[in-house]
Amino acid sequence: MATNKRTIVCFGPGPAFKGGLSNYNTSLAKALAAQPDTDVHIVSWTQQYPSIIPREFKDKSSKLDFLEGTNIKCEYITNFNNPFSWRRTVAYIASLRPQTVVFQWSIALQGLPLGSIIKGLKKIGGIEVIMDLHFVVQKEKSTIDRFFTKRGIRCADSYIVHALKTYNELKELLPQQAYHLTPEGDRSAQADTKTVIKLYHPIYDLFQPKADFDIEAFKQKHNLKKHVFLFFGFIRKYKGLHNAIEAFRLVAQQRDDVSLLIAGESFWNTLDATSWTTKLKQFLFGIAKKVFLNNQDDERDYNPLQLIEQYKLQDRVAVFNRFIPNEEVHQFFQVSDCVVLYYLTATPSGVESLSYNFNLPILATNVGHFPETVQDGFNGYLAEGGNVESMAAQMLRFLDAPIPRENVAKTSEKLSWENYAKAILNK
Repeated sequence: MATNKRTIVCFGPGPAFKGGLSNYNTSLAKALAAQPDTDVHIVSWTQQYPSIIPREFKDKSSKLDFLEGTNIKCEYITNFNNPFSWRRTVAYIASLRPQTVVFQWSIALQGLPLGSIIKGLKKIGGIEVIMDLHFVVQKEKSTIDRFFTKRGIRCADSYIVHALKTYNELKELLPQQAYHLTPEGDRSAQADTKTVIKLYHPIYDLFQPKADFDIEAFKQKHNLKKHVFLFFGFIRKYKGLHNAIEAFRLVAQQRDDVSLLIAGESFWNTLDATSWTTKLKQFLFGIAKKVFLNNQDDERDYNPLQLIEQYKLQDRVAVFNRFIPNEEVHQFFQVSDCVVLYYLTATPSGVESLSYNFNLPILATNVGHFPETVQDGFNGYLAEGGNVESMAAQMLRFLDAPIPRENVAKTSEKLSWENYAKAILNK
């Protein structure tokens, strides 16, 4: 029987993986599936990175299935370390006969397999390949990331960017290419011009507040004070947790009614350190970093949590140094008053998006895209990047002049997945 349904493939980490990109890809698939006459598939990695990387990327603790109740099919096919799986990926996607394939782009290293897969799809024809760019110039600049980025994204038909900064980086990377920038999703009529859809990072609707959650009981159990600042997500250097702790220390010297809540996994501390396989991976990965990184800074030695004991803040800071399962996420946002994003560098943040879903104001540094999304004094406050005193001042400013939750809700209204999906579908 003939069908007029539009088949769409969302390529990226499926819900079996940890982290914001998995949540993003799943949310995108659900948003597209909610549009009339669509048939949506997720095609996922089985392994996203070289096998020497010493980290566990799979989510082995969450019980909540985000695809439950949908007709979305998810196939785990693509192994970074197995080029034969790249061919199988092309064959499988081709078998679905999609009109649109949306690739999630988040790290230059994946340019090798993704470039190969996209070239394979382009040979088939009749498929619009859209590259959803979470960055162009990545945070950890290596000597070869520019090469891999070009290889991975240059053959796409269209692009999505979440910040003008990303668009400008795309133009700088591929300066000979003509672009049509649009917030609506209308495609360029010129064959030699590629469309860039300037959207936003939609709010995560996968996580919802729970009306029966006892906020006061949680705060009492974990010794949280009246006002709670939240740092949420993977602990990585670019996210500036060390600055957040330093700033909070200054605030705690002036206020005795504040707490800092830290909930997230140390990015490079997820494997059994005593295992010989972990030790081998650590050794090989250490060599690779020295060869390919422009600087010698090894993020695996990053341990901002030690500052808590150093500054004797144990009774003012609550730490959940582990991966937070899906079903527990709401607790941390419901007990908090605002989210602290004192990043060193910033591309659109999944934690920011998640915060809006709980109508939490944002305290951020004025770096990257944050000045585009955080309106100082309306839905959050902006601190000077790299200036701990400025960060502390904005925390104190928030305590003296709290941001109304209604303002954050107004921001959230503009960041719907429905509008995002319609722009991709050019509706």
